[in-house]
Amino acid sequence: MRLTIETELPLHIVPEGNPFLLGPYAPVEREVTADDLPVIGEIPKDLYGIYLRNGPNPVFQPRGRYHWFDGDGMVHAVAFRDGRATYRNRWIRTSGFVAEQQAGRALWPGLMERPDPSAPPGSGADGWLKDTANTDLVFHNGYALALWYQCGTPYKLDARTLETLGPETFRGQLRRTVSAHAKVDPRTGELLFFDYATKPPFMTYTVVSPHGELVHHTAIDLPGPRLPHDMAVTEHYSILMDLPLFWDPQLLARRIHKVTYYPDLPSRFAVLPRYGSGEQVRWFEASPCFIYHVVNAWEEGDEIILDACRVVEPAPTGAAGADALARMKAFLRLEAQLYRWRFDLRTGKTTEEQLDDTKTEWPTMNRLYLGHKSRYAYTAFVPQFDGLMKYDLVRGTSEAYRFRPGCIGSEAPFAPRVGGCGEDDGYVVSFVIDAHTNASEVIILDAKHFAAGPLARVQLPQRVPVGFHALWVPGEQLWG
Repeated sequence: MRLTIETELPLHIVPEGNPFLLGPYAPVEREVTADDLPVIGEIPKDLYGIYLRNGPNPVFQPRGRYHWFDGDGMVHAVAFRDGRATYRNRWIRTSGFVAEQQAGRALWPGLMERPDPSAPPGSGADGWLKDTANTDLVFHNGYALALWYQCGTPYKLDARTLETLGPETFRGQLRRTVSAHAKVDPRTGELLFFDYATKPPFMTYTVVSPHGELVHHTAIDLPGPRLPHDMAVTEHYSILMDLPLFWDPQLLARRIHKVTYYPDLPSRFAVLPRYGSGEQVRWFEASPCFIYHVVNAWEEGDEIILDACRVVEPAPTGAAGADALARMKAFLRLEAQLYRWRFDLRTGKTTEEQLDDTKTEWPTMNRLYLGHKSRYAYTAFVPQFDGLMKYDLVRGTSEAYRFRPGCIGSEAPFAPRVGGCGEDDGYVVSFVIDAHTNASEVIILDAKHFAAGPLARVQLPQRVPVGFHALWVPGEQLWG
């Protein structure tokens, strides 16, 4: 292995007992590049591409209490080519990251604090937080875009080097901001996203062409500020959400951001044509719930089918009345189960069913099938993130792979095999950290023989902290 330390930034952090600054969550201080990584097993020669994963990696002592979502964005990536692997990690150099480096301290309050009028102008739904771009990644128009959970400016990255190339404003046409979970249609190359805000319009919806031109934008009518996290797309439609977990409106008027569950309100799903206006939205009601992450959606005749992970307790037991840290930990358990909704475009009726009672989240699938009928989904066991599950949604079966005791995984994208055929002809990859030793690796599972265990365990030169969402970029889109 050849290791090069590219940058080392001293971390100015005292954890003060916060579990999201300790152990497997603790930030790392080095940006490195390492070639010819050691491998236990053998990397398949037809695994060709880059696995990228985003997550928080703060540099400065937080202003007040630290929420896991506050940390500066850092991307960790492993490139696979010719049976070999290269690792690199880089901070996402957002404008907020640069400003704090120049100031030598944290400038913005975090999610568990109150807005500070003396802080620099911020981002997010209420305009007071630092946009860290630390949440998700999509690949569009030849670049990876780093996205932020509370709607911000996408940051364009070179997927091969992880160099930050600056904010992506779509040739200066970006009207507002971009949600964490934008979608890229694999067949058209279009980028679709929503955003939300505490002031009208409370939600907007946008489509960007494959070449980076903003081609459609419309407001979506909502009864007040909401906190949707994900969306879905089909061949002809987009599905947006109005769910009964959002900021208490009376407290929000005083800029107190207390997330509250309203079980007397229904879940509502907005179905609109891909290039439809807000006036063309059709609302479908379902039982109250919250959804963080969607698996997929598609059309079948007059119906739209939506598969997602439905949160078991939108207001976790023990969160009410708890101190801020305990409340944060309760919400971050993210316990959910696989669920299906059907929206009948002819009758306006919604039907829904639970597909499994196992608690899993962080779903991925073969992105070549996004927006079209898919059979397989890959999820992680929650709340411990101690293994992965493969679902066959046609047969209604599943198979599991559990990590070694004490190990914690990452969202695990599907990587199509070069020359493969069939939806599950490929691999599933995941960063795994051993909480006992702090050693990190990438495991490679054969998607067709999921429970058999890793084909290869790629050893990494430094710890990869527990993080958020991941992306697989096929090699032919990077190197040809």
